[in-house]
Formats: sequence, structure tokens, C-alpha cells
Amino acid sequence: MTQKLALITGASRGLGAAFAEALAPTHHIVAVGRTAGALEELDDRIQAGGGSATLAPMDITTPDAMATLCRGIHDRWGQLDLWVHCAIHAAPLSPANFVAPKDWEKSVAVNATATSLLITYVAPLLGQSGKAVFFDDPRGGERFFGAYGASKAAQMALVRSWQDESERTGPKVQILAPNPMPTATRARFYPGEDRDTLAAPQSEAARLLPAVLED
Repeated sequence: MTQKLALITGASRGLGAAFAEALAPTHHIVAVGRTAGALEELDDRIQAGGGSATLAPMDITTPDAMATLCRGIHDRWGQLDLWVHCAIHAAPLSPANFVAPKDWEKSVAVNATATSLLITYVAPLLGQSGKAVFFDDPRGGERFFGAYGASKAAQMALVRSWQDESERTGPKVQILAPNPMPTATRARFYPGEDRDTLAAPQSEAARLLPAVLED
């Protein structure tokens, strides 16, 4: 396969879906998400634009599923050129002393633990020349953002360590900061916000795409 290969985790909707479509003209897309219907709709859009995708309706918090996914990528293509990690869990806003255990556990599972597991599995596929892309959202320490902010901060601390550790050896680890978008995640945080003032995921993907594609 001569076309480059991009893995998008959290590709069902929002920024992940937008990046999948933006990358499809130059990459075969491996789209991972929990919602099969949304992935099928994404595949329709990619095919309509002349691209191709492999759909992987999976939960990134399931270690066996992620191991199977990465083994499948290795067996079929041998390597991975790009990994764009957009999967995130937005726990309900709550004072720190009222964070529900289930919300804390899911936040840590999706935002921190799954990221750690995926780095372990995906790094060998990226090798020295591939690139991993993550998106910062510095909410740690903000009031009512305890579960989300702490788990996201843990994710980014891990990513920054990997970024520093792989600076000379590869893969390249990139951290980008998208502008506020009218995603389902943001809607949970700001339900009464005027969404018309926010940047569309497609426009943010287009804005950030040159940085993702640069060597």
C-alpha cells in the first residue's frame, strides 16, 4: 500500500470526524469510535470525496480490543504514518467534593488510562518516522472541572513526557490547541452557550491540518 495510513481515535464525530475527512485525500483512514452508525456516515462522506477508510467500532478503554486493532494494523499494513487522538470523556461539571465515583472512574479510564495503553500499542507502529497528535484543553484546577480537568491534565502530562523522550528518536509527538467548537463535549460544559459563535470542527481541522502534515 503506497498511500499513507492515519489512525483516528475518537473519529465518530466532532474534531475526530473532521480530521478523518481532512486527511482522507492523502491517507487511508482507520477510524475508531464507539458509535457504528456515526462511523458508517463518516465512511460515506470519505468515499464520496474519493477517499477510503477502515472502520473500527471499538471502545478504547477495552485493552483486548485495542491490542487486536493494533495487531491488525501491523499484520495488514506493517506500520502507521499518523495517529490523531481525539477520544475524550466529558464528565458532568461538579464541585470536587461531589464528583460521582462513576464519573471519576470513567474520566480516568478514557482520558488517562486508555491514552497510556494506546501509546504503548501504537508507538511501535509509528516507529521513528511516524507522528502522534494530541489536543490540549487546559482545564486543570478550574472550578467544577475536577474530574475532566484532572484526567485531561494527567493525559497531557503523559503526552509531554513521551514528546520529550522521543524528540531525538521519534516518533514525533505533537500537541495542538484547537479553538472552542460546538462539540458534544463542550455542550455538556456550556449548555446555554451561543454555538453560532464557535468554530466548526471542519474549519478547525482545516486550520490545524498544515501543522499535522508538516515533517
